[in-house]
Amino acid sequence: MLNRVILVGRLTKDPELRYTPNGVAVANFTLAVNRAFTNQQGEREADFINCVVWRKPAENVANFLKKGSLAGVDGRVQTRSYDNNQGQRVYVTEVMAESVQFLEPKNANAGGGGGGQYPQYQQGQGNQFNAPSTDRGYGQQQNQNPKRNNFNEDPFANDGTPIDISDDDLPF
Repeated sequence: MLNRVILVGRLTKDPELRYTPNGVAVANFTLAVNRAFTNQQGEREADFINCVVWRKPAENVANFLKKGSLAGVDGRVQTRSYDNNQGQRVYVTEVMAESVQFLEPKNANAGGGGGGQYPQYQQGQGNQFNAPSTDRGYGQQQNQNPKRNNFNEDPFANDGTPIDISDDDLPF
């Protein structure tokens, strides 16, 4: 069986961080994910997908993401149900995030640019979370371009210089 979800979208509101009675952190947030097509009026519609993340990544999501932040989620779909106050059965479908990627610099929505890199956290064996290295190869690129002297600068920003790349290096 296969149950895998990969989403990229923007948070519709600030994440809600709570703790279980045992002290385990859990954060809930909703991602607005654009559809690949437009409606008859030419407008792009979005789906609003509820996501849940646990433990240290939940605390990081609550600390670093806010309404409008761009995030990538890798996880699985899970359904649950409960009886509400009126005695009706309510069904909930959510994405249980196993990995959350923070896809923008810290101050991107505030217009400040720059900012730092965010860590990526993944759920490992036995519900332990491992923090992989946040170095994504930018260090090599930084040394090749003398104009880029700050590790936290956007490596994909257009600095006006041509990109030195051969056709053999392209994957397509």
